[in-house]
Amino acid sequence: MNSQDLNLDRRVWRVFLVAFVVAASSFFALASGASAKGVCYRGINLSGAEYGDKHGVYGTNYIYPSEETVAYFAKKGMTIVRLPFRWERLQPVLGAALSDAELARLKQEVELIRSHGMKVILDPHNFGYYDGNRMMTDAVTARDFTDFWIRLSLEFANDEDILLGLMNEPYDIPAEDWLVAANSAISGIRAAGAKNMILVPGTHWSGASSWLEDLPGGNNSKVMANVVDPADNFIYEVHQYLDDDLSGTHETCPNAHIALAGLKGVTEWLKEQNARALLGEFGGSKNEACMAGLEAMVSLMDQSPEQWFGWTYWAAGDWWPEEEGNNIQPTEKGDRAQLKAILHEKFVSSDLSCSTIN
Repeated sequence: MNSQDLNLDRRVWRVFLVAFVVAASSFFALASGASAKGVCYRGINLSGAEYGDKHGVYGTNYIYPSEETVAYFAKKGMTIVRLPFRWERLQPVLGAALSDAELARLKQEVELIRSHGMKVILDPHNFGYYDGNRMMTDAVTARDFTDFWIRLSLEFANDEDILLGLMNEPYDIPAEDWLVAANSAISGIRAAGAKNMILVPGTHWSGASSWLEDLPGGNNSKVMANVVDPADNFIYEVHQYLDDDLSGTHETCPNAHIALAGLKGVTEWLKEQNARALLGEFGGSKNEACMAGLEAMVSLMDQSPEQWFGWTYWAAGDWWPEEEGNNIQPTEKGDRAQLKAILHEKFVSSDLSCSTIN
């Protein structure tokens, strides 16, 4: 063998050796679970049933998502749908029975989503109000809120596919008052025999970036640490946007760094509490900074699955405004750009327990 052939053999052997070491390292890492990361659920808010007021007419003022829309997101690999609806339409009179017609629509939609292999988060999208009246006042008491959740939880009790989101973005209610309402509703749900996972937001729109702050009305991180669940089957729900005022209503994302820092802060708080959370709303336009921010947020959660149960992007839906920047409802041309950021191929499945029933 000449020297040229010998050098070639040595180079081939080095390449083989490196490849073997990499492969072996990957195998042992996978075998030990060390490299297995990822949240349990990745999903979408399907908007439409929260539109209008209690007198809204179905098909005219509000709508539930179509099968075409549900099927599209299921095929994209999403595994959970946060389903907004209006409390007033489901329960037209406080303390009274649920509307048969509206409950039937809700159940039909739930079955449609389940038929496509996705779980459902029930989301009364009321911001801490009922028919214009703020919760925890004489007009809307903790007892009223608890009555609603007892009635609704009985309809879906102990269904592994159904998670109970207490309320969308309470914002105008002191944290201590909201804690009373939340704990009362949780107690009622458990007394009704429902063991479903419950999602508990904070006040101040349940923002991640403000979760640790002392704000007028209270500090979510201090107050909501006192949630009590007899079944010990709840997670927190936070929301976070990346735009000018962190509201999700602008096209650019100059505050992506604030959003990411907010998630990091909540992650550390969850570690301290030995708790988990779901990012129930986040979103951005196809602006480059928004896309980078969205990917960074999803990546952070995937690297902390012990703290983050999952996320649901805001938003899509058959009537969702075409020009709205956060919209990821597909167009005639196909997928929206944001899907590339939130459903990146490098994100993997979780190796943690993803059960929603204790």
